[in-house]
Amino acid sequence: MTRTLTLLAACAASAVLAGCAAMNQLTSEVSSYSAWPADRKAGTYAFERLPSQQLRAERAQKVEDSARRALEGAGFAPAPEGQPSEYVVQIGARVSATEAYYDDPFWWRGGFYAHRFGRPWGMGFGLSMPSVRYEREVALLIRDRKSGQPLYETRASNDGGSSSMDSLLPAMFDAAMKDFPAGSATPRNVTTELAPR
Repeated sequence: MTRTLTLLAACAASAVLAGCAAMNQLTSEVSSYSAWPADRKAGTYAFERLPSQQLRAERAQKVEDSARRALEGAGFAPAPEGQPSEYVVQIGARVSATEAYYDDPFWWRGGFYAHRFGRPWGMGFGLSMPSVRYEREVALLIRDRKSGQPLYETRASNDGGSSSMDSLLPAMFDAAMKDFPAGSATPRNVTTELAPR
């Protein structure tokens, strides 16, 4: 009996630890497109902001700061101040909302429904149960500064019940740059660690 209780306690502890680990991870769908020359190495980079990003400088700075870890993990380094970089990096982040309805067959977006409860069909009145899902996406483009040639483009996306993504940005950029410089247009799932708060 004692051995059984010990085994059950160990299983419960393992389940809790696995659950905690899953809460510190984020899975994103990633697509990458590479024209990176085989003999070329990562080097110095500088961010380039679009005119719309320049108008929201504080937001642009936050997104850039979130991408630095992923770029530096792939071998890039920020260009020294006042020096031209080898590469120019453009990045973006967005959130879009989609209203969905629960898939429970009991509900039917308002109005009447017919449902069988193991008896003859009955009629009733159902109310819609809307649920908002948020699709979050980051994108990153690396160009050669001298030629302007695009060398690497990558995107990572996921969805969830919250529109807040500031805490998720570093993990999403990590996922986007995970396989650099390899490209794969076929979407793939990449799991990355969330930074501790």
